[in-house]
Amino acid sequence: QVQLVESGGGLVQAGGSLRLSCAASGRTFSSYGMGWFRQAPGKEREFVAAISRSGGNTYYADSVKGRFTISRDNAKNTVYLQMNSLKPEDTAVYYCAADLKGYGGSSAGPYNYWGQGTQVTVSS
Repeated sequence: QVQLVESGGGLVQAGGSLRLSCAASGRTFSSYGMGWFRQAPGKEREFVAAISRSGGNTYYADSVKGRFTISRDNAKNTVYLQMNSLKPEDTAVYYCAADLKGYGGSSAGPYNYWGQGTQVTVSS
Protein backbone atom coordinates (compact mmCIF):
# COMPACT_ATOMS: atom_id res chain seq x y z
CA GLN A 1 0.00 0.00 0.00
CA VAL A 2 1.11 3.54 -0.78
CA GLN A 3 0.75 6.10 1.99
CA LEU A 4 0.74 9.82 1.21
CA VAL A 5 1.13 12.53 3.84
CA GLU A 6 0.66 16.20 2.95
CA SER A 7 2.09 19.11 4.91
CA GLY A 8 2.73 22.82 4.53
CA GLY A 9 -0.78 24.22 4.48
CA GLY A 10 -1.79 27.23 6.52
CA LEU A 11 -3.11 30.77 6.48
CA VAL A 12 -1.57 33.33 4.15
CA GLN A 13 -2.49 36.79 2.87
CA ALA A 14 -3.45 37.34 -0.75
CA GLY A 15 -0.33 37.70 -2.85
CA GLY A 16 1.68 35.51 -0.54
CA SER A 17 3.23 32.09 -1.03
CA LEU A 18 3.09 28.60 0.43
CA ARG A 19 4.90 25.39 -0.38
CA LEU A 20 3.06 22.12 0.07
CA SER A 21 4.86 18.80 0.44
CA CYS A 22 3.63 15.26 -0.03
CA ALA A 23 5.75 12.45 1.36
CA ALA A 24 5.10 9.00 -0.08
CA SER A 25 5.89 5.54 1.18
CA GLY A 26 7.02 2.71 -1.04
CA ARG A 27 10.11 1.66 -2.89
CA THR A 28 8.84 2.54 -6.37
CA PHE A 29 7.95 6.21 -5.98
CA SER A 30 9.82 7.05 -9.15
CA SER A 31 7.29 4.98 -11.12
CA TYR A 32 4.26 6.98 -9.92
CA GLY A 33 2.68 9.90 -11.63
CA MET A 34 1.73 12.44 -8.97
CA GLY A 35 -1.01 15.02 -8.81
CA TRP A 36 -2.45 17.76 -6.65
CA PHE A 37 -6.19 18.33 -6.38
CA ARG A 38 -8.21 20.68 -4.23
CA GLN A 39 -11.72 20.99 -2.86
CA ALA A 40 -13.19 24.30 -1.76
CA PRO A 41 -16.22 24.57 0.55
CA GLY A 42 -19.37 23.62 -1.32
CA LYS A 43 -17.44 22.72 -4.46
CA GLU A 44 -16.39 19.53 -6.19
CA ARG A 45 -12.82 18.33 -6.16
CA GLU A 46 -10.80 19.88 -8.98
CA PHE A 47 -7.48 19.25 -10.63
CA VAL A 48 -4.61 21.60 -9.79
CA ALA A 49 -1.34 20.18 -11.12
CA ALA A 50 0.32 16.92 -12.11
CA ILE A 51 3.79 15.63 -12.84
CA SER A 52 5.00 12.57 -14.69
CA ARG A 53 7.05 9.89 -12.99
CA SER A 54 10.36 11.30 -14.17
CA GLY A 55 9.37 14.92 -13.63
CA GLY A 56 9.84 15.67 -17.29
CA ASN A 57 6.23 16.64 -17.94
CA THR A 58 4.02 18.90 -15.85
CA TYR A 59 0.40 19.96 -16.25
CA TYR A 60 -1.61 22.74 -14.65
CA ALA A 61 -5.16 23.89 -14.41
CA ASP A 62 -5.69 27.18 -16.24
CA SER A 63 -6.59 28.86 -12.97
CA VAL A 64 -3.11 28.29 -11.52
CA LYS A 65 -0.83 28.52 -14.55
CA GLY A 66 2.01 30.93 -13.99
CA ARG A 67 1.45 30.95 -10.23
CA PHE A 68 1.90 27.34 -9.08
CA THR A 69 4.78 24.97 -9.76
CA ILE A 70 4.76 21.21 -9.19
CA SER A 71 8.04 19.37 -8.72
CA ARG A 72 9.33 16.11 -7.31
CA ASP A 73 12.41 14.72 -5.64
CA ASN A 74 12.42 11.00 -6.26
CA ALA A 75 15.39 10.48 -3.95
CA LYS A 76 13.22 11.81 -1.11
CA ASN A 77 9.94 10.22 -2.22
CA THR A 78 8.39 13.67 -2.13
CA VAL A 79 6.31 15.85 -4.44
CA TYR A 80 5.93 19.60 -3.93
CA LEU A 81 3.52 22.32 -4.90
CA GLN A 82 4.96 25.83 -4.79
CA MET A 83 2.10 28.32 -4.70
CA ASN A 84 2.82 31.97 -5.42
CA SER A 85 0.59 35.02 -5.87
CA LEU A 86 -2.13 33.31 -3.89
CA LYS A 87 -5.71 34.48 -4.24
CA PRO A 88 -8.68 34.03 -1.90
CA GLU A 89 -10.22 31.69 -4.47
CA ASP A 90 -7.28 29.32 -3.91
CA THR A 91 -8.68 28.56 -0.46
CA ALA A 92 -9.35 24.82 -0.29
CA VAL A 93 -8.22 21.52 1.11
CA TYR A 94 -5.36 20.33 -1.06
CA TYR A 95 -4.89 16.61 -1.71
CA CYS A 96 -1.90 14.73 -3.03
CA ALA A 97 -2.54 11.67 -5.19
CA ALA A 98 -0.49 8.90 -6.79
CA ASP A 99 -1.11 7.30 -10.18
CA LEU A 100 0.60 3.92 -10.19
CA LYS A 101 0.41 3.78 -13.97
CA GLY A 102 2.83 6.67 -14.05
CA TYR A 103 0.98 9.18 -16.22
CA GLY A 104 0.09 11.85 -13.68
CA GLY A 105 -2.77 13.23 -15.73
CA SER A 106 -5.50 15.72 -14.96
CA SER A 107 -8.34 13.25 -14.34
CA ALA A 108 -8.91 12.03 -10.80
CA GLY A 109 -10.08 8.55 -11.77
CA PRO A 110 -6.69 6.99 -12.58
CA TYR A 111 -5.16 8.00 -9.24
CA ASN A 112 -4.98 5.02 -6.92
CA TYR A 113 -3.98 6.58 -3.61
CA TRP A 114 -4.81 9.83 -1.87
CA GLY A 115 -3.48 11.73 1.10
CA GLN A 116 -5.55 13.11 3.95
CA GLY A 117 -5.41 16.68 2.70
CA THR A 118 -3.98 19.93 4.03
CA GLN A 119 -5.92 23.17 4.47
CA VAL A 120 -4.86 26.29 2.60
CA THR A 121 -6.62 29.53 3.51
CA VAL A 122 -5.92 32.78 1.67
CA SER A 123 -7.22 35.98 3.24
CA SER A 124 -8.09 39.18 1.37
